[in-house]
Amino acid sequence: MIIPDSWRKSSYSGGGDGNNCVEIADSPTHISIRDSKAPARAPLTFPAAAFTAFLDDLKSAHSTVTDLARFRG
Repeated sequence: MIIPDSWRKSSYSGGGDGNNCVEIADSPTHISIRDSKAPARAPLTFPAAAFTAFLDDLKSAHSTVTDLARFRG
């Protein structure tokens, strides 16, 4: 298992203690994510290329939904 050493939180995690978010760490070959409320639990780790493709699909789907909402008023 790959254990990353540099976790970071989203800038969108909000005010307060900022513990209600997902943290991410990356290496040249893998991306790991974990729940900031339970950092001692095992992270989910994916090959970097697979995670990048996943994010690209999410962005594409979000753009489509946003564009459709604009047309509907």
